[in-house]
Amino acid sequence: MAQKAKLRVRSRHGAPAQVIIRIAVEELESWFFGDVPALRAAFPGVPVELAKKAKFREPDEIKNAWESLEAVLQRAGHFPTGLQKIRCARSVAAHMDPANNRSTSFCVFRDALLAL
Repeated sequence: MAQKAKLRVRSRHGAPAQVIIRIAVEELESWFFGDVPALRAAFPGVPVELAKKAKFREPDEIKNAWESLEAVLQRAGHFPTGLQKIRCARSVAAHMDPANNRSTSFCVFRDALLAL
């Protein structure tokens, strides 16, 4: 989950600067489970009903998210020798719709960026 902290800082010109710190403590792969249409667009074969399965209904509650993502993608015919995290992240991110992500921690992060 993302944690909230406020920090008073100055810009390089000495004016007050607004800073919002978010630290993603759990695995970012949960954010990908929050946007199943993006997963499906990046990796055809991912089941459309994935988000309805009990294990995947609450993306931030998925235990061992990267291992779960690897298993889902391997069942869909991708990454047979193991999940390539950076390649996967770039592929999914290209299709993500930030306004419709179901991950609470993603939404907290997104809203902090929008607030800036």
